[in-house]
Amino acid sequence: MKCPFCNYEDTQVVDSRVSEASDSIRRRRRCVACDKRFTTYETVELRMPLLVKSNGSREDFDEKKIRTGFSRALHSRPVPANLVEDAVNRIIQQLLSLGEREIESRHVGELVMAELRKLDKVAYIRFASVYRNFQDEEDFRDVLKEVQKP
Repeated sequence: MKCPFCNYEDTQVVDSRVSEASDSIRRRRRCVACDKRFTTYETVELRMPLLVKSNGSREDFDEKKIRTGFSRALHSRPVPANLVEDAVNRIIQQLLSLGEREIESRHVGELVMAELRKLDKVAYIRFASVYRNFQDEEDFRDVLKEVQKP
């Protein structure tokens, strides 16, 4: 670790402590050259995968888009906000656990549909109608049959 005061390349760790939440490590360091002390924090950095769209373009993962999809599908539905938050967090954890740098956006849509199906069948059908681009009433019948299965 480089000293922030004199830019010397070598520092010593004087003290290390795990944070109360156990999600970071606080380190007190001392510069070997100028003898000044400073604190560093070590945390885990998790990166969401890039999304590969159906046209082949790539874009950064945007949690807001998932929340917007849930919000639109669940509009005027009796689903508590904490259940929606839990569903969004499960999707994010599933994506992180894949350990991939890139993922098809279609996969994210399928994860959203699976979570909506557990939360509210009407919201699931709303989302599916837009996501799967329903063309006629037969498409709705198919998804209704799917929802009615145990």
